[in-house]
Amino acid sequence: MLRKWSRLPEFMQIPEVKPYYDVLSKKRVQLFFKRVFDVIAGIIIFILVLIPMLIIALLIKIDSKGPVFYRQERVTRYGKRYRIHKFRTMVSNADKIGSAVTVGNDSRITKMGSKLRRLRLDELPQVLDVISGNMSFVGTRPEAVKYVEQYEKEYFATLLMPAGITSECSIRYKDEDKLLSGAEDVDKTYISVVLPNKMKWNLKSISEFSLFADIRTMFRTVLAVLGKDYQ
Repeated sequence: MLRKWSRLPEFMQIPEVKPYYDVLSKKRVQLFFKRVFDVIAGIIIFILVLIPMLIIALLIKIDSKGPVFYRQERVTRYGKRYRIHKFRTMVSNADKIGSAVTVGNDSRITKMGSKLRRLRLDELPQVLDVISGNMSFVGTRPEAVKYVEQYEKEYFATLLMPAGITSECSIRYKDEDKLLSGAEDVDKTYISVVLPNKMKWNLKSISEFSLFADIRTMFRTVLAVLGKDYQ
């Protein structure tokens, strides 16, 4: 589940990434079972949430014009680009009328979208990305291409593993939109202030990776959604 160093993309074969690669290379068995867990749990969860997802899809169509899914291009393991599956929570073509990140009280968010975001139900379709292998249940949140293009060299270490639905960083930055709400230039503030702080958590999670830690993060995510504060 981890490529040989020589088979990594050239932009990742750098000294800043090597320490993280060395850590993961010693945990190949855990990485294998991480993938096994993702596939089995992903299929079970998909079966359990299929009917609720159909109901949500119908409510989205009733609430506003546009597609049911939001399919923005994101970046995952080894720099691979893919189109993420999320329920649409904003007006159609929101990317063309604002930033790729969302701020508090964003006028682009629909009424139904606000409810979905609060409970993180907009992320249910990402189970399809987990099953396909583009994502994992736990890992660095998939960034938009334009933000990855601004990465510091060390940040590329996060691309050694699949992007994730949740992470310790996601738990601690669950109200990221509020942090950006007062920024004059949202993209600039995200890249210069928010992203570096998030990456500290993301890189720490990679250096301390274990399957047990992943499972613990999943439980902590549920508690965070229910209101527990981990700040």
